[in-house]
Amino acid sequence: MKKEIHPQYHPVVFVDPSVGAEFITRSTMKSNETRDIDGVKHFVVRMEISSASHPFYTGKRKFVDTAGRVERFREKYKYKDVGGTNE
Repeated sequence: MKKEIHPQYHPVVFVDPSVGAEFITRSTMKSNETRDIDGVKHFVVRMEISSASHPFYTGKRKFVDTAGRVERFREKYKYKDVGGTNE
C-alpha cells in the first residue's frame, strides 16, 4: 500500500442538539470543539438531523396540507377535472 495517501481517522462524537442524542464513532471529520470521553480526545461534530430526530425513524410524521396546494393550482390555471372519460 502507498503511504500517506489515506486521510487521518479520528475519534468523533456526532451530536444532534434537537434531541440531545450523541453518537460516538470514528471519522475523517474534524472540528474546533473537542471533548474528552473516557480519557480520549473526541472532535465534536454537530448535526441538524440524525436517526434520533428524523421523522422516518421516529415515526412522528408531519401532515402536509396538499389539498390547499392542489386547489390553488386548479384555480391558477383554471383546471377543470373532466372525470377521466376515455372517448
